[in-house]
Amino acid sequence: MAVSLDIHAEPGALVLDGAERADIERLVEHLSAVPPRLVDHPTWLAAARDRSCRLPARVLEELRRFRSDPGPNGCLRIAGLPVRPEGPTPAEAGSVERKATASATLLALCVMQLGEIVAFRQEKSGALLQNVVPVPGQEFEQSNAGSQPLQMHVENVHLDHRPDFVSLLCLRNDHDDRAGLRVASIRQALPLVGPEHRRVLAEPRFRSTPPPSFAAGRDPVHAVLSGAEEDPDVRVDFANTHPLDAGAATALAGLRRAVEAVQTDLVLGAGDLVVVDNRVTLHGRSAFVPRYDGRDRWLQRAFVHIDHRRTRGLRPGDGNVLS
Repeated sequence: MAVSLDIHAEPGALVLDGAERADIERLVEHLSAVPPRLVDHPTWLAAARDRSCRLPARVLEELRRFRSDPGPNGCLRIAGLPVRPEGPTPAEAGSVERKATASATLLALCVMQLGEIVAFRQEKSGALLQNVVPVPGQEFEQSNAGSQPLQMHVENVHLDHRPDFVSLLCLRNDHDDRAGLRVASIRQALPLVGPEHRRVLAEPRFRSTPPPSFAAGRDPVHAVLSGAEEDPDVRVDFANTHPLDAGAATALAGLRRAVEAVQTDLVLGAGDLVVVDNRVTLHGRSAFVPRYDGRDRWLQRAFVHIDHRRTRGLRPGDGNVLS
């Protein structure tokens, strides 16, 4: 069972002070007015990249430190960002944010200190800033549109060029403050996985299918653990990764138990930003009850690649969307 934590009380969370909030508000105001005021436009993105260097020193330090080493839990938390939801929570499927609203501008400013914002053409029309909201009729989907528990996963497990970082900015939580962002690091779970299971998990004995948010995609065979034996990357989605033999099934079940033993729920409030290192940390969501009254849970999401050059052949026109 996951332990629920208030992000403001969580050790390691950076809580901004009034002066830092005011500095960021000024940056957001100036950047959101840059023509053409569209977050997907290269001119606006270039301005965001430049202005991100002007964030308060403590924010820059935390982002740079996390980029270098995500720490034992692979999760960065910044609380107290100046966020005011602009209008009702969207309720339509595939919701995205293309206008340079204050919240979208704020998210772009922060994550561009980690790398380059990217998106995928077959997911939400390739929009760089995406809304994570409950959608009527999709409550039980294993996707960002659901409201029942979302199984632990790394983002876009079926892709070779998965995001390095997944960022989530909270505009408002659910009515009951029940919904939690569930996180679990392989760095914390690995000691609970036996050596034989680790060996199997490091072999290409698993197949992953695309999540429901993707219009299409391949289903590659891959290993779950890769890289340094003592500090591996993880590639698994417990809803979409399937073992190819009995031994792989046993090892995957062992990993699931280890992840469940270390997972934590972070209950977010407006102005809380969480960045998850998608290479070492799984994330999911606890259940909540949407009312579809315009006041439901609303997060905005952006994906980040550290090394933009490695995907140049997949990004037409040297843009930010992978085809």
